[in-house]
Amino acid sequence: MIRITQLKLPVDHSPEALKKKVAKLLRIAPEEIEKVVICRQSLDARKKPELFYSYTVDVQVAGKREENLVHKAKSNQVSISKEKPYEFPKSGEESLGGRPVIIGAGPAGLFCGLMLARAGYKPVILERGDDVDARQEKVEKFWETGVLDPSSNVQFGEGGAGTFSDGKLNTLVKDSSGRNHLVLKIFCEFGADPAILYEQKPHIGTDVLSGIVKRMREEIIRLGGEVHFRCQMTGLLVKDGAVCGVQTADGKTIETKAVVLAIGHSARDTFEMLDQTGIPMEAKSFAVGLRIQHPQSVINESQYGRKEAGNLGPASYKVTAQTTSGRGVYSFCMCPGGYVVNASSEPGRLAVNGMSYHDRAGENANSALIVTVGPEDYPDQSPLGGVAFQRELERRAFEVAGGKIPVQLYEDFKENRLSEKTGRVTPAMRGQWAFADVRAIMPEALNQALLEAMERFGHMIHGFDMPDAVFAGIESRTSSPVRIHRNEKFESEISGLYPCGEGAGYAGGITSAGMDGVKVAEAIARRFSAE
Repeated sequence: MIRITQLKLPVDHSPEALKKKVAKLLRIAPEEIEKVVICRQSLDARKKPELFYSYTVDVQVAGKREENLVHKAKSNQVSISKEKPYEFPKSGEESLGGRPVIIGAGPAGLFCGLMLARAGYKPVILERGDDVDARQEKVEKFWETGVLDPSSNVQFGEGGAGTFSDGKLNTLVKDSSGRNHLVLKIFCEFGADPAILYEQKPHIGTDVLSGIVKRMREEIIRLGGEVHFRCQMTGLLVKDGAVCGVQTADGKTIETKAVVLAIGHSARDTFEMLDQTGIPMEAKSFAVGLRIQHPQSVINESQYGRKEAGNLGPASYKVTAQTTSGRGVYSFCMCPGGYVVNASSEPGRLAVNGMSYHDRAGENANSALIVTVGPEDYPDQSPLGGVAFQRELERRAFEVAGGKIPVQLYEDFKENRLSEKTGRVTPAMRGQWAFADVRAIMPEALNQALLEAMERFGHMIHGFDMPDAVFAGIESRTSSPVRIHRNEKFESEISGLYPCGEGAGYAGGITSAGMDGVKVAEAIARRFSAE
């Protein structure tokens, strides 16, 4: 097919307008075009309020040599498409002597499981939390009452932490093998809007994503796999430097020569068990901060030049600053039309996250503003030093508001005084909240870096530093505080142990976690026979 880039049209253009523009560039009649496939669509708002879409498309033309058309066009926008379809590797020859066991049913675990199931390996997935329907009920109960189930919550259960998020699918991972597109295609196969295949900032939404992960699980089972809920791995069996099985909380042992650790970034008890078992790992840098809420109309006006988004959907943003202290501060997991949610998973500790439904119809925009931290900030230099750092921040967040989400207006945070009432922003929360001393949660060095960055962000986005913007904390689960070592074959120093996804330190978000699950499935397939 012919690849055409940088096709620009007004955002309200008709479907025929795209085809006509393609035909004009190729110097052919529109009727000669058999198919136009949108590969990428991005928004150009540099001349707001005039807004344009910029397209990359693949074009199929009837009865003409593509090379001749490319030559005739005489444009650097036009070339032959060179994308290669994704290919799963052929199976290896080593006997698996059982079935691969995958620990965790988040994106990494589900995609690893699905790829292995489709290749005939009949994987066994162990998930410490509930299936997505039971999990949804428990999360809603927690938000209403504050009663937490430590095994099934916003962090644990079918679909992983991403199930209660905006469902963003963009990733910075560069991948020429086609895994990125594969992950998006699989999401579409199980119910996502096909527009995610080409949108610049694709998202699914928590309400749609929950149905998708359920259907993925049903497909794994249909292909001979197993998925066990409320089943936590509590021990790893190792013999002669190789994994030989796992133990579960109910006392069962499952023998296997391949264990995938897709445990997620909040499985702190599992990190501790692995560390005690001698699995090589290290503390890694990550970032912590606060959620900020603005009226969505303020963000729309700054980004689009108009308060009402219309068919464009509510505007998003990305801001970043390097502060004088050397710490980076940046927006993370921005949720247009979304909510701030209580995302706690341990009694006596509190963490927040952002979440949007598919329609993103909420009144507020929110994102985390997070500050980089590293091992030098942690209370100890053990592999679990970052976990201890997170836990201390979450303990403070729980205590300052008595277990409710602590809230403080930006100006009051800046002046170090308690807030007494809201302004133009009504907090949009899932979970109980209360005014509290949010500034007491983080070390003052992090607060100062955040305040310095806020001054800059106010120059980037008009109204971003509005005095009655709402801060809530603590955003501590941005990524894993641990990296579990693995080699070029995706195995730990323990043969047959495959650290995978965000919890192991190799992904950051739904799509990259899914891609890493695919990579690990490929590694298992290259080594072991499916027979």
